[in-house]
Amino acid sequence: MDDRQFRNALGKFATGVTVVVTEVDGKVHGMTANAFMSVSLNPKLVVVSIAEKAQMLEKIKQSGRFSVNILAAEQQDLSMIFAGQVKNHQEVVFDHRDGVPVLPNALAQISCEVSAAHVEGDHTLFIGKVTDIFVKDSEPLVYYSGKYRSLAEG
Repeated sequence: MDDRQFRNALGKFATGVTVVVTEVDGKVHGMTANAFMSVSLNPKLVVVSIAEKAQMLEKIKQSGRFSVNILAAEQQDLSMIFAGQVKNHQEVVFDHRDGVPVLPNALAQISCEVSAAHVEGDHTLFIGKVTDIFVKDSEPLVYYSGKYRSLAEG
């Protein structure tokens, strides 16, 4: 199988969209990611997968903390900004939860401290111990087959 076939197959898995955020030396760094999942309820653990070539990799290693912000349907612009798809964008304002920057109005803001890092293939999996969480009700931003989508009531 070639890389395109592999990507196309995995693109058939509908996901939510997150922005992973950290802070180093007073400067906030973020990146859009859909490689996120829960790991454990006790203790409360999540995992994010960061490419070895991503600038965010070293930032999380330096800070030892990050947040996962699950985006609402109306936050597609933030997803595009942190994916590097928007060059001329407005300044993004952050809130803080347990000392970690988070995105206002996200469906969920999950603050974590890194409990482990595992290099697998061309990515590092950061296991985050959840230190604080905020959840609100709204429609999620969904990504499927290379496009942003919305949920349809069925």
